[in-house]
Amino acid sequence: MDILSLVIFILAFGGMVIIHEFGHFIVARWCGIEVEEFGIGLPTPGAITLFTWMGTRFTLNWLPLGGFVRPKGENDPNVAGGLAAANPWKRLAVLFAGPTMNLITAVVIFSLIISISGGIITMQPENSTNAKVMITNILADSPAKAAGLEVGDILISGAGQPIGNADDIHDIVVANVDKPVTFVAERNGKQIELTITPQFNKAEGRPMIGIEYCGGCAFKPITSLGENLLTSLKYTGNQIYALVTLPVKLIRGTIAPEQGRMVGLKGIYDIMKQSVANDVESSQTAASTSTSASPYNRPVQTLFLIAALSISLGIFNLFPFPALDGGRIIFVLPEIIFRRRVPAQFENLVHGLGMTVLLLFMIYVNVMDFINPISLP
Repeated sequence: MDILSLVIFILAFGGMVIIHEFGHFIVARWCGIEVEEFGIGLPTPGAITLFTWMGTRFTLNWLPLGGFVRPKGENDPNVAGGLAAANPWKRLAVLFAGPTMNLITAVVIFSLIISISGGIITMQPENSTNAKVMITNILADSPAKAAGLEVGDILISGAGQPIGNADDIHDIVVANVDKPVTFVAERNGKQIELTITPQFNKAEGRPMIGIEYCGGCAFKPITSLGENLLTSLKYTGNQIYALVTLPVKLIRGTIAPEQGRMVGLKGIYDIMKQSVANDVESSQTAASTSTSASPYNRPVQTLFLIAALSISLGIFNLFPFPALDGGRIIFVLPEIIFRRRVPAQFENLVHGLGMTVLLLFMIYVNVMDFINPISLP
């Protein structure tokens, strides 16, 4: 499992960066800007030249994470045919192209997820006839896990009491600590009975059976390509909005700091490792029962994570911070608005300092992943 997770992590993370750089590359070529090198992997001495195409060397580097593009005259406006010498609109197009490719990739992945699942989970009013209390996650080593409850199961009743909303689950669990409770759940259109014993969780300070659930959820089938793409676009937009408004939510205290913390490579790998394990388990469960997985429980967690990471990479690069695409865009705008260019020496100095700060911050985030690992369910 560790090897599979590592391979998927390298391919996914490296692929997102390469797609980002390919956006810069293809738009630069389209704008007539020469590109000296397109590298797969991080720049290292002794890179292998795979081939040369239209004056661009395509190289394979020894550190496998990501990639890079080296345009001609990237920071020197005196180099003819280079990036810095191009007109501001072309430079703007090249800078926006990388993040745009990441967002397009997310739309494609969400479309694939919808195709695999056959639809999407939507929120409904709890009094709706279509609304269900659906299991969205099951904690490891929990009573629910031991009893055989699965993600996507719909709770019908517990201890003889009907379950119509999330509060009903809470009341049943609190009233039956350390007592076996018969739950009736719907799975793949059939009702099953499971015996679960609620236990008091000292860490959480409350009785639990170890589940996360969605009150008022319903599964909306999507069959047409047009509806699929429209839903994927909306879902990507929702994810972008959630990411952009995250700092405001942290300041207001509407979400816990742990939920909004930045993670480095180790943190991303830890999350991906669990996603891969959940997807493998879903596939094995479906295979062992000789039935297809529930639409709620298809092996798409890893794909969802990759889509979310692609959005994060695209939006992060648009932040107006020196050395990032967004920081470089800020330096192009005065030339468009006021017809005056910021001196190249000053711009390069700012980006150099920004890159130093960015590298130190990235080191800090990655070190914190080891000192204070992210908590996973």
